[in-house]
Amino acid sequence: MTDTMVVDVSQDWAAACDVQQRFMHNGVPTIDGISYSARCRQLRALGGDCYDFLPLPPNHLAFTIADASGKSLPAALVITNVQSSLRTAACFVGKDPAAVLGAVNRQLYTASLADRFATLFYGVFDTTTHRLRYASAGHNPPMVMRRDGSISWLNNASLPLGISADSMYEVGILHLHPGDTVIAYTDGVIEAVNPSGEEWGVDGLKKAIVDHKEQHTDELVDVIFTSLDEFSRGRQTDDGTLMVLSVH
Repeated sequence: MTDTMVVDVSQDWAAACDVQQRFMHNGVPTIDGISYSARCRQLRALGGDCYDFLPLPPNHLAFTIADASGKSLPAALVITNVQSSLRTAACFVGKDPAAVLGAVNRQLYTASLADRFATLFYGVFDTTTHRLRYASAGHNPPMVMRRDGSISWLNNASLPLGISADSMYEVGILHLHPGDTVIAYTDGVIEAVNPSGEEWGVDGLKKAIVDHKEQHTDELVDVIFTSLDEFSRGRQTDDGTLMVLSVH
């Protein structure tokens, strides 16, 4: 490979990284009554996780988290397809989680190789009624910490995106109250391991949340990753993404 080709490849790679980062840092306006925050910490320069917050006028917020199979460039191509398709679908049927996931699934199934798929959670919160409608394509069930400290799970996952063109997605409904917090995450968070090979797991995540449940969403994201790093001694083997939404 010539020096010119190396420079071209490096520039292309940098441009691809920039595009992916812009997808997740496009500026989200403040919405009265809720606070929300997220972080995607990739293993490599390009990764297969994503999150998004999409205001849907007049009084809804859609929030989503996804994880593509594989790592690095192949996973990044899949997740970019997912995020782009999702934003388009949200413009037309954004308040219907099942319709959004169905549209994204058909696009990914048509455009991807047979061994490529992605998991995705999509929720729509009505800031007036405090009703959350959600659907999941094979994603880890988000955790709901109630104001009284009790914990429940948004567990209604169907097949991951890209497996079957005819996949159907079930919509769940949950009412959130002031003081309730939703925590969504990808595999890279709960599957982190310490030097002895032990997984942090859902129990580790739950403990970090319980110990710091009074924190603001930005701070809660920070302390969860800090707790994770203390357990794993800073070892990272997969992309890890965390999303937090709290009702005031």
